[in-house]
Amino acid sequence: MDRTEGSAGQAAPAERSHRSSVSSMGARGADVLVYLADDAVLPLAVENLPSLSAHELHRIVREVLRLPDMALDVFALWLVSPLLEVQLKPKHQPYKLGRQWPELLLRFTDAPDEDVAMDEPSLQFRRNVFFPKRQELQICDAEILRLLYEEAKSNVLTARYPCDEEDCEALGALVCRVQLGPYQPGHSAAYSLREKLDSFLPAHLCKRGHGLFAALRGRGAKAGTGEQGLLNAYREVKDVVGSDSEWESSLSAHYRSYLLKCHELPFYGCAFFHGEIDKPAQGFLHRGGRKPVSVAISLEGVHVIDIREKHVLLGLRFQELSWDHTSPEEEESVLWLEFDGESEGTPVNKLLKIYSKQAELMSGLIEYCIELNQAEEPTAPQDSGPGPTTVPGSMPPPTQRPKLRRQGSVVCSRLQHLSTIDYVDDGKEIKRVKPKRTTSFFSRQLSVGQGSYRVVQPPNSLEQG
Repeated sequence: MDRTEGSAGQAAPAERSHRSSVSSMGARGADVLVYLADDAVLPLAVENLPSLSAHELHRIVREVLRLPDMALDVFALWLVSPLLEVQLKPKHQPYKLGRQWPELLLRFTDAPDEDVAMDEPSLQFRRNVFFPKRQELQICDAEILRLLYEEAKSNVLTARYPCDEEDCEALGALVCRVQLGPYQPGHSAAYSLREKLDSFLPAHLCKRGHGLFAALRGRGAKAGTGEQGLLNAYREVKDVVGSDSEWESSLSAHYRSYLLKCHELPFYGCAFFHGEIDKPAQGFLHRGGRKPVSVAISLEGVHVIDIREKHVLLGLRFQELSWDHTSPEEEESVLWLEFDGESEGTPVNKLLKIYSKQAELMSGLIEYCIELNQAEEPTAPQDSGPGPTTVPGSMPPPTQRPKLRRQGSVVCSRLQHLSTIDYVDDGKEIKRVKPKRTTSFFSRQLSVGQGSYRVVQPPNSLEQG
């Protein structure tokens, strides 16, 4: 398994955690279970399973689901367990990788031996991490849109995609429309939301015993702020009333609206990895410790997300960083991210140290994403914002201001919560927080394009920069 083959990360939803996808070990006519984004199971009878490639199995799945050819680029096959996630290349043989699963766990996770022995991956049909967001806006097939919607919805509800509360309400309102139909004024709408609130909002916003649940017991008491916001947003969802074809078109429009809203999230479509970072020193004894994070990597950049607090700690486009990874035999594997910053008003280069046995995978994915971006011919002026690009025939983007401009948004970087190494280079050795810098610490960086990463210059040139 080379560095650019796939990705590994946090656990998939718990209900998929211990499902093996191969129910027979025979060489012919073995049954394979492929899991879709909505947790539906697709049982397949295939020939010569041990030698079957991911490309061929992908073709079989597309034929059974009656998906158009473009689904080959939109979706990929993944091997997923609570311990590891790997996107398969077309040449991979899922059966053989499944047999090698314990070896992959030992290489890329810190899981105890007993967990490794019990872990079994499931084969999942999920979004391809290398499929550009802008091409999603050109999709017209209703089933492809539905599968993308179901996957995005799962990531929002499980807080893999952290969202501000107002965005959770807007996204939840679209789910209400898809699952409950058009909004109907009266008590029935509020009651339906109360019964299935965790189907519309992430768990941390569904505190049992509060809000709508308390209102239900209180016979008419007012709902909590978040739940009331969901109800208000549901009321505002526009709909099409008419023939069955118009109804189907309306559903597809809601799927597309949901995806467009998710496109505002800078980590949409990312591969997710598990790691830890140092906490800033606190207290008299300067105790720090480590904080678990997920590292989200896509064609656009890298985001480090606080798993517990459910917000972004650091977001960088590839033009804004240098990186490398270290895998010493007797020390921990580390992914290093270097970026521009300040220390008490002094321009410095910052180093973030991410401890992870998946550092090699993350570094390889970053490198491969940069190669893909450089290989593409520019089709439109680059947009520095995180929002979606409008194409002919697509729905107009939301009129709401971009998320990154909201003060305190969960998608904004929180550098004050990071423990970084701030340093400069005086030409002889690396020194911390000295205002003289002539080169990057790492050779790996994307240094072309507007907004490129910049090294800190000597003092006499700082004012000119």
